[in-house]
Amino acid sequence: MLQHISIPRGPIELAADLYVPDDVDAPAEPRRAVVLSTPGSSVKEQIGAAYASRLAAHGIAALVFDPAHQGQSGGEPRDLEDPYRRSEDISYAIDALSIRPGIDPERIGVLGICAGGGYAIFTARTDHRIKAVGAVDPGEIGASFRGFQPDGPAAALDAMARARIEETRTGELTRQQWLPDTMADAKQAGITDVDLLQAIEYYRTERGHHEHSTNRRLSRGDTLLIGFDAFHLVDQLMTQPLQLILAEHLDGTGFDTAATRLWDMAPRPVDRMVIKNARHYEMYDVPEYVDPAVERLAAFYHDHL
Repeated sequence: MLQHISIPRGPIELAADLYVPDDVDAPAEPRRAVVLSTPGSSVKEQIGAAYASRLAAHGIAALVFDPAHQGQSGGEPRDLEDPYRRSEDISYAIDALSIRPGIDPERIGVLGICAGGGYAIFTARTDHRIKAVGAVDPGEIGASFRGFQPDGPAAALDAMARARIEETRTGELTRQQWLPDTMADAKQAGITDVDLLQAIEYYRTERGHHEHSTNRRLSRGDTLLIGFDAFHLVDQLMTQPLQLILAEHLDGTGFDTAATRLWDMAPRPVDRMVIKNARHYEMYDVPEYVDPAVERLAAFYHDHL
């Protein structure tokens, strides 16, 4: 059963979907629940819905939301990818779940996917209302953005400082594409990397495209991404059990090194599952890979929530 809800977040609201198991009878006790943290640029109807609906089928209430400044959620300026606000959004979602009838506030977990995995980890370190942490190919978006800069991150920040001065002078905010807007654009740009092409195929074709996912990122937010470390102090602060789900073919994506770093740091690593033959973006919606991932995650949440 799908319920559309609004989550208060200070002066704005987050648009969210709550997937609740379709029980014939009401449960004898309040339910366990999981908050989903989705990839950068995605909206709740995409990857989050694929996982949340499946978790509900396994008897777990699952909440997926649009981040502040994105999708159908409030917040200005639009298209801002602020890793600290993305992490705070998760805590606001837990606020809403913890007082919702039929949900046990002592049995709330989190599931993060791609960059959302890093955001979920970052939140779980200090929000100990989260009792269990699952992650599918968790990414360190800060490390990725630092690595994207051809002249290094410090030089990139110098250029961004000059650009922000110009934005302040003109009052015109600039935006970047997350990905080429079409497969034709990707071909024209000479893109051959299989993972990048799969990302474009998911987000920019009928397979996964959604009208509320703009494929645009506010440029000034990149300074926040460059300075972000999703796993800072995990070894000291994140006490919750951790379940990792990883695609087999992650070489060169950065998700493999991020997963290794997280696994080595986490004080309570419980289980690490590798989905054979899968690549990262196939973990978004391909049933052959998503179904076994959710089965393992559901077992983990049933054991630890």
